[in-house]
Amino acid sequence: MNRHREQIEYLVGQEHNLQELLQSLEIRGLLHEALSAGVLQVLIMLEDGSAVCSEGTQDSAAAGREIRMPLSLEGERVGHLLVRGREGDAALDAVAGILRSAISIVVHNNLKRMMTAEMHTSLVTSTYDELLAKNLELSASETRYKELAQNLEVKVRERTEELGRAHARLLQQEKLASVGQLAAGVAHEINNPIGFINSNLATLGKYVGRLLEMLDWYQQQTVSADRLTDSAALKAKELKLEMVKGDVWDLLDQSLAGAERVRKIVADLKGVSHVDEVDGATFDLRLEVERTLSVMKAQLPADATVSCDLVDTPPLAGNGALFCQALVNMIQNAVQAVPSGLVLKLGSFRSSEKVRFFVADNGSGVPEELRSRIFDPFFSTRDVGAGTGMGLSVVYDIVKTCGGSISVGDAPGGGALFTIEFPISREGV
Repeated sequence: MNRHREQIEYLVGQEHNLQELLQSLEIRGLLHEALSAGVLQVLIMLEDGSAVCSEGTQDSAAAGREIRMPLSLEGERVGHLLVRGREGDAALDAVAGILRSAISIVVHNNLKRMMTAEMHTSLVTSTYDELLAKNLELSASETRYKELAQNLEVKVRERTEELGRAHARLLQQEKLASVGQLAAGVAHEINNPIGFINSNLATLGKYVGRLLEMLDWYQQQTVSADRLTDSAALKAKELKLEMVKGDVWDLLDQSLAGAERVRKIVADLKGVSHVDEVDGATFDLRLEVERTLSVMKAQLPADATVSCDLVDTPPLAGNGALFCQALVNMIQNAVQAVPSGLVLKLGSFRSSEKVRFFVADNGSGVPEELRSRIFDPFFSTRDVGAGTGMGLSVVYDIVKTCGGSISVGDAPGGGALFTIEFPISREGV
C-alpha cells in the first residue's frame, strides 16, 4: 500500500478511505470529550493536509501550543492528529496521546466491521453462484443418465461415485466452518490481552519521556550541588517521578502476563490443529480435551458452567486432530442447544478393555424416536436453514475412524448425553 495515499487496500474487500472510517458518533464524542478536558481545537487530517474531522476553534488570544501525532492503521500511516491547547497545559500531551489511541481503536473497529460485512456478502453471493452451477451440473447429469437407461449398472456406479464426492466435500466444508469459528474465538481471546499490552506500552512510553526529560534537565544544569538537589526535587515532583516508579513495574508485570496468555492461547490452538505433527497412531485423551476447551472458551456463553472430570488413560488409537474436531462439533452442538445458562459436563471412565468419554449438557435432550437418526448426514432438529445437519455426522465418522463407537442418551437431571467408547489395545494396557 502506498504510504501517501488516503485509501486503504486489502486483498479481500473494497477500498475504504479514512474519511469513511471516521464518520461515526464515537469519533465526534471523543473530540467533544477532548474539548471538555481543556483542549482548544482538535483536527484529524490526511497526509495532504486536508482536515477530515475537526472540533473547536483556535483561540488566537491564548498563547497556544500544538501537538501533531501520526495516525496509522494496520501498520500504515494514513493521516495525523493535530491538538491545539493553551501554553503550559500540563495535561495536553496526555489528552492527545489518549485521544490518538482511542481514535485508532475506533477506526480499526469500523474498518473491521466494514470488511466483515463485505466478506459476508461476497461469501453469500459466491455460495449462491456455486449452487446455481451445481444445479446446472445435476440437470445435465440427469439428462445423461436417461440416455444411459439401457446400462443401469454403469448409471448406478457413476451416481454413487458422484454422491460420495459430494459427501466428502460437505464433510470438508463442515470442518473448515469449525476452524473458522475457532479462529474467530481465538482472535477475540487474543484481542483482550493485546489491548491492555498496547495501553501499558503507551503509558510506559510517556513514563520514559518523563525520565528522559529529567535526564536532559540534569545535563543542562550549571548551579551548585546544594541548589541542584532542591531544583531536582522540584523537577521530579513536576514530572511525577514517584508515581512513575510505583507504577512502571505493575505495567511491566501486566504486559508480561498478557503476553504469556497470548502465548498459551496460540500454543493450545497449535496443539488442537496438530500442525507440527505427522499423522499419529495414538492420542492423549486428557491433553486433547484440555486443549480443545482452552481454544473453545471464547465460543461458550458468558454464563456457561463447564466441569471436566477425566481419569488417567493409556494412549488411545486414532488421530488427535480428528478427535479435537469431533469434540469441537459436540461442544458447538451443546452451545446451539443451550445458548444461555449452559451447563457442560465432560468426563471419562476406564475399564479393563474400554475407555468411556462423555459430553453432557442441560438442554432439552434428544427424543427417543430421533436417536437412531441423530448421526445421519443432513439430519437436523433445528429450523430449516439454521444448520447443515453434518456436525454430528462428522463426529460419528471420526469416532469410527478411531475404532470407537458413539451413542446418545439422557443426561442426569435432563439434557443430552453423548458417550464415546474407545477400545484399549494390549500395548496401551
